[in-house]
Amino acid sequence: MNKRNTQQRRHLIVSQLQQQGELSVEQLAEQFQTSEVTIRKDLTVLEQAGLLLRRYGGAVPVPQDFIADSSFEKVSKRKLAIAKAAASLIKDHYRIIIDSGRTTAALLPELASKQGLVVMTNSLGIANALRELENEPTLLMTGGTWDPQSEAFQGQLAEQVLRAYDFDQLFIGADGVDLGRGTTTYNELYSLSRVMAECAREVIVMLESDKLGRKIHNLELPWAMVKVLVSDDGLSDDAAARITEQGVKVIRVNA
Repeated sequence: MNKRNTQQRRHLIVSQLQQQGELSVEQLAEQFQTSEVTIRKDLTVLEQAGLLLRRYGGAVPVPQDFIADSSFEKVSKRKLAIAKAAASLIKDHYRIIIDSGRTTAALLPELASKQGLVVMTNSLGIANALRELENEPTLLMTGGTWDPQSEAFQGQLAEQVLRAYDFDQLFIGADGVDLGRGTTTYNELYSLSRVMAECAREVIVMLESDKLGRKIHNLELPWAMVKVLVSDDGLSDDAAARITEQGVKVIRVNA
């Protein structure tokens, strides 16, 4: 099935789900005359986009209290807008790293239209979602020691695995930004982020503007390691100018 038909099928799934309240994978596979594997991939992509919630054997609509919560909606829209802009920088057959995090995970639906990707990640959640994409990018895992705080693999083994490859791009989030120094993090385990940046030709930081100005001690990536910062229109002109002065390209999206 071509890309257009895939998009049409997913649109129909969302519309039908809103009308019926719950749908099963088996039911959808029969309706659209496709495999259950394909339907599961559809549901994964749609869940990543915030359009439904997966349940065993099927899907249900997003709860109304989530939809009614304007702050939840605003954050979701920001993440999706940032992800779309960041994904526009990815070309077919690129080798990329996606670091763990909710903002970077928003990239995943946008990867469905990319061909021949090789994707390395230290996140089990991102790895599982990548396996569900219909275009089936080649998946690489860092391995290493599981860190419950970052919900990702860290440590020397992960660093060694990364150094065995070279990549076109790294997509990474941040807990905060120090306009004079670079991106910052609450996590004490940030050496893997530096190794990721060293192994990539371009480092793209994905950051929601409300993280600007947070007082966080740990410097994750100095500006010298960052090529592009993708944020939303809440990032002020002054902040954007100061980051640009550090040699970083700033992309602000409407959200």
